[in-house]
Amino acid sequence: MKKVILILPFLLAMTSITAQNSESEISSVKAACLDYINTFYKADTTLAYRSVHKSVRKTGFYFKDDDKIYSEQLEMPFDKLVSLAKRWNASGNQTDENSPKEVVIFEVSDKTASAKVTAVWGIDYLSLMKEDGKWMIVNVLWQSAPKFSISETK
Repeated sequence: MKKVILILPFLLAMTSITAQNSESEISSVKAACLDYINTFYKADTTLAYRSVHKSVRKTGFYFKDDDKIYSEQLEMPFDKLVSLAKRWNASGNQTDENSPKEVVIFEVSDKTASAKVTAVWGIDYLSLMKEDGKWMIVNVLWQSAPKFSISETK
C-alpha cells in the first residue's frame, strides 16, 4: 500500500507534464500554420523562413472562373513561395480583417504533424516535421476554395 501511495503522486505529476507538453506541441504546430497563412496575408517572408522548410513541396490547383475548371497541377518550391509572398498581397487588397485564418490540427506526433488551413485563397493540407525542436512545413497540397466537399467521419 505504501508503494502505491508513493507512486501515485509521481504518476499524477507525469500525466500533468505530458498534458502540458502535448498542449505546447499543438500550439507550436498551430503557430507554424498561422505563420504560413500570414506569410501571404502580411507579405512577410520572414514568417516563411521561420515556418516553411526550404525543401518544401507545394503542389495544388486553382479554379479558373472563366473556364469553370481547375488548373493542371502547379508546383511551387520554396524560392517561388517566397517570391509569391512578396507580391501577392503587397498592396494589401487581397485580404482584410475578415479574411479566414482557420487552422485544424489533425495529428501531432513526436516528429510529424498534419493540419488543414483555410484561407482566402482556399484550403491547404500541411505536413510538418519537427527539426531541431522546431515545427516546419514540408508538404503543402492546396486548391482554390472548393466548389463542394465530402467528409467522412468514423
